[in-house]
Amino acid sequence: MEQNGKRILVIGGVAAGATAAARARRLDASAQITIVEAGRYVSFANCGLPYFVSRDIEKRSALILQTPEGFKARYNVDVLLDTRAVSVDRAGMTVRVKDASGERDLPYDELILAQGGTPFMPPIQGSDSPHVFRLWTIPDMDAVHKYINENQPKSAVVVGGGFIGLEAAEAFMARGLATTIVELTPHVMPPADAEFGRQIAMSFERAGARVVTGRSVKDVKAGVAVLDDGTEVPADIVLVSAGVKPNVDLAKAAGLELGAAGGVVVDERMRTSDPHIWAAGDMVEIKNRVSGKSTRVPLAGPANRQGRIAATNALGGNLSYAGAEGTSVFKAVEETFAMTGLSEKAARSLGYKVGTATVHRYHHVSYYPGAEEVSLKLVYDKATRTVLGAQAYGKAGVDKRIDVIATALASSMTIDDLAELDLAYAPPYGAANDPVNMAAFAAQNDLSGYSPLVEASEAWKLFKDGKAGILDLRTNGDRRKKPVDCTAHIPLDELDWRMDEVPAGPLLLLSHAGYESHIALRKLSQAGRTDLRNISGGALSLELVPGFTPGA
Repeated sequence: MEQNGKRILVIGGVAAGATAAARARRLDASAQITIVEAGRYVSFANCGLPYFVSRDIEKRSALILQTPEGFKARYNVDVLLDTRAVSVDRAGMTVRVKDASGERDLPYDELILAQGGTPFMPPIQGSDSPHVFRLWTIPDMDAVHKYINENQPKSAVVVGGGFIGLEAAEAFMARGLATTIVELTPHVMPPADAEFGRQIAMSFERAGARVVTGRSVKDVKAGVAVLDDGTEVPADIVLVSAGVKPNVDLAKAAGLELGAAGGVVVDERMRTSDPHIWAAGDMVEIKNRVSGKSTRVPLAGPANRQGRIAATNALGGNLSYAGAEGTSVFKAVEETFAMTGLSEKAARSLGYKVGTATVHRYHHVSYYPGAEEVSLKLVYDKATRTVLGAQAYGKAGVDKRIDVIATALASSMTIDDLAELDLAYAPPYGAANDPVNMAAFAAQNDLSGYSPLVEASEAWKLFKDGKAGILDLRTNGDRRKKPVDCTAHIPLDELDWRMDEVPAGPLLLLSHAGYESHIALRKLSQAGRTDLRNISGGALSLELVPGFTPGA
């Protein structure tokens, strides 16, 4: 078909941009669609780059989802590689682009910006050394892979303990390198709460990595990275993954509105402050679906959906973007971490009256072979009972639980709704009461006063400050395996005939994972005690508290 329709110009050819171009063609066979991509590749799987370095993915070609020739053949879309957008003339509706042959102007009727982000390089002396890399594009991946093959490094340092940094660290470990992860904040995976950061770190440490938190790399030399406290760490290869900044220079120069988080401001239709310019992906600010606040969510899923919506509306459609929850999942060596919505610390910073409930439950019934423990933390608003978010960790069944709660967030469900969810059950797959149900039960019990909860971190602080005692209700065997300082130890099965030994004063009840202490709390409450709280998640959560030290 002859292309004499609308001129759709897309700046950026990965994720949001590629999706937008393909969607535009499906909507309008006559549109003139052009992608302008500054790099050498279009539509590649950047989420898969670490897995090529690790050799989990062996074929490099598997990561290249589409080529300029493929785009032309399948979608009749023109792709300009190694072409940089220099400026936008909003009045004249043209974009000046530059390639090896020089500069020229490309006209548009509708412009879609999908330029993504660029890895931030912190001020590290020696960061321009040939053994220092980042991992963001196919050429980045090729360079890391080539360096390992040709130089046979023995040690690696990864600067940054977020998603990409940890995935890169695991890739280095898979290649046999002695790997150190250096994270500036108090724990790896900064978006998560501290106990989950600790679990992730422990997983990497068990696999042989060294994890250093609260420190930064200040200097890189041959074979050594120097931390800000002067510590030298072996580093035959260094990979920097210290965050991503949105590519907004073009938008800013064009006078488009930017937001407080540094991204391009768009409305629910993905339109910028210019009626003929749309934007999607890592470079935009969108609404957090839980808090309603403006934020950046640099994840592939939201980027692709935003690109689809931007293209639809650029061609006269009327789709709206409800916002993102930040749902994400991460492979932590042999285990999995996932989260959705607000973490506890994020919810508190936004002023919510935060409640949390943590459970440690098997991903399917314990009597069926292969049961693995899932740690699930539910974050909710005590004032409205609305679910705010969740985090989970374990070897199996983690993504399932987080996807359930992500769906609940999209519907503004309450803890009462979660408690009544009818989730699939058969012994190989789950339990009659799923961990999601159980976390909701614990939250209900807390809010009703039936079984008040106290977070493990708060419990440990109260105990250390002398403001409350701890009654350990675990068996003698459990206590020997994982000793915890306490005020008194009375195994649950002995509580009925040892009631007179229960200490007076505010008391925090401890069991292996929070269930036996819940039973004890009900016994003691019915005996007249009112100054009791159950330590949420029990000893399994307590041992993850920063500053916790096992007892004698």
